[in-house]
Amino acid sequence: MREEIFISGRNIPNIDPHLNIWHWQIPVYLFLGGLAAGILFFAALYTILGKEKQMPTTVKWATFLVPVALVLGLFALFLDLKHKLYFWQLYTTVRFESPMSWGAWVLMIITPLSMIWCATYIKELIPKWDWKFEFLNKFEKFAIANRKPMAWALLILSVILGIYTGILLSAFNARPLWNTSILGPLFLVSGLSTGAAAIMWMSKDHFERTLMSKIDLMLIMIELFFITHLFMGFLASSAVQIQAVGLFLGGQFTVSFWVFVVILGLVFPAVLEIMKLRGYKIPVAIPAFLILFGGLMFRFIMVEAGQITRYLY
Repeated sequence: MREEIFISGRNIPNIDPHLNIWHWQIPVYLFLGGLAAGILFFAALYTILGKEKQMPTTVKWATFLVPVALVLGLFALFLDLKHKLYFWQLYTTVRFESPMSWGAWVLMIITPLSMIWCATYIKELIPKWDWKFEFLNKFEKFAIANRKPMAWALLILSVILGIYTGILLSAFNARPLWNTSILGPLFLVSGLSTGAAAIMWMSKDHFERTLMSKIDLMLIMIELFFITHLFMGFLASSAVQIQAVGLFLGGQFTVSFWVFVVILGLVFPAVLEIMKLRGYKIPVAIPAFLILFGGLMFRFIMVEAGQITRYLY
């Protein structure tokens, strides 16, 4: 075992002056978690509203992406762990003041629930599907009969999961760029937008595509508002937060943020969606892909930039 004694709070490897502990695994995890939350939110919402027939992709088929996204996201998170064999200890306690504890338990509940939700529709996807065991057939009937209560649970859990992906960063209040309460709502809206984009891309129904396009357009406007509010808040704050937001206003992340996130990930797909709603023939895959790409880039940039920012001594 290697032991180190720090006699100063300055120049600590991986901590000061820059945090260097989170790499590609974390933004991928945050993106997949937000995407899963967005898809589940709409599936649960339209089930509660009784719109299963009008929104088949939203309620049924898009949800098959969710367990895959959650498992891949958790695998990315597992790869990031330093002591992988001890991950289970996170589930030996509940700490209400810890965002990581909230996230761990929400993921523990929402992942099997999403699998059960998909299982209730698998015979519609594969008519010849057979569970082989009688107790599984009985459980399937029970789950189908209780879809609406399950939808209420998924609606609440998906909102918590979407907000958690932002609060996970804002809990690091020693990093000025992350030290803002708006990250939770911003990441939630971004996750809902990516979920809507995925549904819109998968759907073959004109009504469903049009409705999800309108919803996504509204979410993009809200996301742009939150980003503007985020920057205005920083610029009206302390010197360290002005310095932090300077990374996007002339600093090293200016081009990547404004080109890949704002222009290509939000503004351009919004323009394409408006044109499509007005009757122009725009392939739905283009704005959908750009929104998903912009959501992923947003998380990569926020994680990387946040680790660079610090409070001055």
